[in-house]
Amino acid sequence: MSYTPNDATTNEADTPKKPAIHVTIQPRSYLLPGAAVLVGTMIGLRRGARTASLQFLAENAHRPPTTVQGWYFYNKTKNYRVLMSGLKEAGKEACKLGATAAIWVAIEEGCSRLGEPWTEASEVAAGLGTAGVFSGICESASISPS
Repeated sequence: MSYTPNDATTNEADTPKKPAIHVTIQPRSYLLPGAAVLVGTMIGLRRGARTASLQFLAENAHRPPTTVQGWYFYNKTKNYRVLMSGLKEAGKEACKLGATAAIWVAIEEGCSRLGEPWTEASEVAAGLGTAGVFSGICESASISPS
């Protein structure tokens, strides 16, 4: 005897559905910070690699290699330092731009959830809020303990 769906004794419509929690996240809430992280990674990788390359050249300009083996190790060391510095700077820039975009999205989304008068000015409020956060960070960083 084989089992077919028609042989079932209970119908799916008769069984009560289990309560479930559904969280809806707007695509803008993760696309904007994600894109900012990607852009920050590219900018940081480029800046960090370029800076490290010029720094390595300046530090070793007084003693250029004279042999083939010396040039091989010179370029190998330079490439490793350039890559490491570029990745470090990429991480820093990605965090900075990602955090900036996340703050922007959070303030804008918060204003749009507050209701009608704030919905129309959510972009302006997000810009002012992000500027306020940055000015607070820069002001607290410039205060030196005396």
